[in-house]
Amino acid sequence: QVQLVESGGGLVQPGGSLRLSCAASGTIIRFTVMGFHRQAPGQQRELVASTTSADRTTYGDSVKDRFTITRDNAKNTVYLQMNSLKPEDTAVYYCYARINSRDYWGQGTQVTVSS
Repeated sequence: QVQLVESGGGLVQPGGSLRLSCAASGTIIRFTVMGFHRQAPGQQRELVASTTSADRTTYGDSVKDRFTITRDNAKNTVYLQMNSLKPEDTAVYYCYARINSRDYWGQGTQVTVSS
């Protein structure tokens, strides 16, 4: 079994920065992709950023050039550096991973961008 634990959410002013972390634990034989999705109230869950075992990264259109996803293979952890945050980035951010050919989700962490 694999578990994903997120950290790093919180309240930040517009234009500020936050860094989210997602650590995978358990029996990890094959990692395919890890990343973050987000869901705002009344909205569908959407991709924020992801990284694959082939080091291919994908970003949602609304966060390109502001967010950066990186991965520490030794720690089975991905990081999402979020800069120039906007109020519309307010959402619950969920870590996602496809590991050992199964999909896993984290519990979610709240990010609120407000003055």
